[in-house]
Amino acid sequence: MTAVYATAEGKTPTVLVGQGPAPAGATPEHYRAEGLDLVPGSGALAAAVPGAVDAWFLLLAEHGTWELADVLAPAVGYARDGHPVAPRVVATIATVQDLFRERWPSSAERWLPGGSVPVPGTMVRNEAWAAVLERLVQAGSGVDGDDGDARVARIEAARTEWAEGSVAEAVDRFVRDPHRHASGTDHAGVIRASDLAAFRATTEPATTAEFRGHTIAKTGPWGQGPALLQTLRLLEPLDDERLDPSTVLGAHTIAEAQKLALADREAYYGDGDVPMDELLSDAYSAERRALIGDRASHELRPGTVSVPGGVLPPLRESYTPRGGPVAGVGEPTVPGARGEAVAAPAEDAPEHEDRGEPIVMETGETRGDTCHIDVVDRWGNIVSATPSGGWLQSSPTIPELGFCLGTRLQMTWLEEGTATTLTPGARPRTTLTPTLVLRDGEPVVAMGSPGGDQQDQWQLLYLLRTIVGGWSPQQAIDAPALHTTSFPGSFWPRTWTPGGLVVEDRLGDDVITGLEELGHVVTRAGDWSLGRLSCVTRDPDTGVLGAAANPRGAQGYAAGR
Repeated sequence: MTAVYATAEGKTPTVLVGQGPAPAGATPEHYRAEGLDLVPGSGALAAAVPGAVDAWFLLLAEHGTWELADVLAPAVGYARDGHPVAPRVVATIATVQDLFRERWPSSAERWLPGGSVPVPGTMVRNEAWAAVLERLVQAGSGVDGDDGDARVARIEAARTEWAEGSVAEAVDRFVRDPHRHASGTDHAGVIRASDLAAFRATTEPATTAEFRGHTIAKTGPWGQGPALLQTLRLLEPLDDERLDPSTVLGAHTIAEAQKLALADREAYYGDGDVPMDELLSDAYSAERRALIGDRASHELRPGTVSVPGGVLPPLRESYTPRGGPVAGVGEPTVPGARGEAVAAPAEDAPEHEDRGEPIVMETGETRGDTCHIDVVDRWGNIVSATPSGGWLQSSPTIPELGFCLGTRLQMTWLEEGTATTLTPGARPRTTLTPTLVLRDGEPVVAMGSPGGDQQDQWQLLYLLRTIVGGWSPQQAIDAPALHTTSFPGSFWPRTWTPGGLVVEDRLGDDVITGLEELGHVVTRAGDWSLGRLSCVTRDPDTGVLGAAANPRGAQGYAAGR
């Protein structure tokens, strides 16, 4: 889980780092010895050290006022007493039911009550997860006192229990048994209790750039966030007519700028020494801006900076795992399928069809499936948070814990020398990319989106339409969306579509035809299929709070009290 926030007392944007690193045993040599040439998209070999729980607890300890027991009480209640299972969850379970029955029996026990796919609205319970949360609360029960220090001490005790107690031990025991991965082969995991014990969430200053009188705050280059900043630096001095996503000129210019920034992401971003000052500099931005031509580029074109690096990962337009195809995996995943997951049976996903959204395959492979939350309060505390990764089909459920491990390591490469080569103790370059916007030093917007590689591409459209076009937040979120797929995807099997551009049909036939004439390989994704943006706003002069949410998928909402 990653977040960027500012407080009423401290308006400087701060990043909450809840992205865990690769386990000590996660080496390219080990994975290649297992017969793999990519980190699988599902299974315990794809698991980074879990970071979300500890990150939330750190945020609560440093900036909250509630007791941990009170914060967790609703979650415990839903887990122990049950909640109605949503239709899309049921669709996901239906898609992977054979995998669960045949390969992942602990997941079958968790998600197939009585051996059958639940009916939407059925009450589902997770007593094991409720017990985990209660143990975390119990860990701090020996700390007496009702002052702030005692509250924090109770949270810190829970953090220690999570990292060093029964959770870590259960993870360690469970992953030692081989199980099916998205590669179509069986492997044991390498994550150990010692890996969980070594990790604690942290905070760090945000990486920022200026755009048209606003400061945009993002994670560091261990996430993809600075690619949005690079794109804004490329676009800032251009005429306004070139920044309108609703026109041929604007959509083309925006897509070409994004390709250049995302190429730099592939060449340089990772958990290491990344020259962000140079990548965001006026001189470098001007040099890269000159590459935006009148035709769509079908190349991956990173720039050249003064530090070693720039080794590109292999470019795959299709991929077949070793040992032959696996059901739902052997053929290339549809272009544009790098966003938030919508479960769909394989028979509903013909080869090469594009839905504009990813598909959960029978193997559990998923492109994305993330949440995003924005909150602002009357005092000016503001946070943009993007939690993701522990999908029910990511890896087998750990019975004692009621959850499975996430799959962020699929964002690393086994080839040596890339910016994101799998390295023990290093974070995968996460796609999670929340955003904070400031004006005159005052936070005015927290925003973000699910959507894998598309997250910042969709957020760019919002920023251009609100800051340049003067649109309201809700108008910007509702407007037709588009994104490029002309770069290697962050999710297994790491394919790309040279010149690819996915658009909502509402962009209009004339605009779409114009983009095709410029050489873009356009995929129509339907009228309301791309983007999952939400945002909150605060006017520093009046204190008025606002929010906007996405109607697509009927999953987002805005609320105030």
